[in-house]
Amino acid sequence: MISYSSFELANGLKVFVHEDNTSPLAVVNILYNVGSRDEHPEKTGFAHLFEHLMFGGSANVPAFDTPLQRVGGENNAFTSPDITNYYVTLPVANLETAFWLESDRMMALSFDPKVLEVQRKVVIEEFKQRYLNQPYGDVWLKLRPLAYSIHPYSWATIGKEIAHIEEATMQDVKDFFYKYYLPNNAIMVVGGNVKTDEIKTLAEKWFGGIKPGPGEKYIRKLPKEPVQTKKRTLEIKANVPLNAIYKAYHMDKRMGKDFYATDLLSDLLGRGQSSRLYQKLVRDKKIFNSISAYCMGSIDEGLFVVDGKLNDGITFKKAEDAINEVILHLQTDILEIELQKVKNQAEASLVMSEIELLNRCMNIAFAANMGDVEMINKEAALIQNVSEADIKRAAKTIFTEENSSVLYYGKSEK
Repeated sequence: MISYSSFELANGLKVFVHEDNTSPLAVVNILYNVGSRDEHPEKTGFAHLFEHLMFGGSANVPAFDTPLQRVGGENNAFTSPDITNYYVTLPVANLETAFWLESDRMMALSFDPKVLEVQRKVVIEEFKQRYLNQPYGDVWLKLRPLAYSIHPYSWATIGKEIAHIEEATMQDVKDFFYKYYLPNNAIMVVGGNVKTDEIKTLAEKWFGGIKPGPGEKYIRKLPKEPVQTKKRTLEIKANVPLNAIYKAYHMDKRMGKDFYATDLLSDLLGRGQSSRLYQKLVRDKKIFNSISAYCMGSIDEGLFVVDGKLNDGITFKKAEDAINEVILHLQTDILEIELQKVKNQAEASLVMSEIELLNRCMNIAFAANMGDVEMINKEAALIQNVSEADIKRAAKTIFTEENSSVLYYGKSEK
């Protein structure tokens, strides 16, 4: 069980405290309830750009990393379609440094044009290196808009295209900051050898004076993706070593009743060399060089993806037919020992993820952001309570051809 206490400041900042007197380090994790799904369709990539801008200095801190490194601290951040998360680890004795730094950039980020230009170039270079100039790098730039017709999950976190970042103005940046980077749109988790009363004092001192923003709290009103009624396909060619197939199905959202059944279903199909897809299609039939299945824990309805690299000489039709055959068999035939194995693997992964203090603090923030912080202590039971009937129901619901979007990623001809 992960213990925690919580309180809320007058400006709406939610604070959770996880006391762990065995840790020599403290963690300050701040989750902002904004991701790429909150962007305007013609101004994408802003959530990720902001992840970079937040390290470019603020009113009283010209360089975020320098004072943190002086007290033995480290920091980083990441962006997803659903959230942007920032975290600091440092010795407990120097905890107040993290409060000072995080509060300063929440209160008054630097809007120095030079910082914007530097970070713009960094993001554009990342776009080119990770998404355009490496094999299969643009998969999600192609697969997301194929699978989603109106929901903003239709673009990747990096953005739809480089031009959106190239054309970002300082006013665009300010508008984004003052809409989303507010205390009443954030969750702070502090963990380590700390006491809740101590954290209350620090939170009030450093964050209590930050205004919640000129308008009402941001309420997300995103378009709901309609039920897909027809299979979608796209075939592309590029300079890649092997043909590949990416087959995506719409699935339940992270807090939906079928999420855990679907998650275990992905393990049955594609987790490791004992999974059905690997055993049947890599080891036995040698249709694929590699293959996996996984589902996205998206807050809104996500995707269940099967992807594999084909062996030479195998057609896309043969490969997809083979995937469909394995999936069809799973809908009617599941061994109890097989299901229990993936349950145990999932629970073991959960336990391992909670060893590190940072992960525990992040998990508290994620769960709180989804509206039920106690999920951190419910997950193991939810995993073990999934039945064979739940798995079969999820499989029959998800695995229909009309619910699929398939990207055939072919080798370009020499």
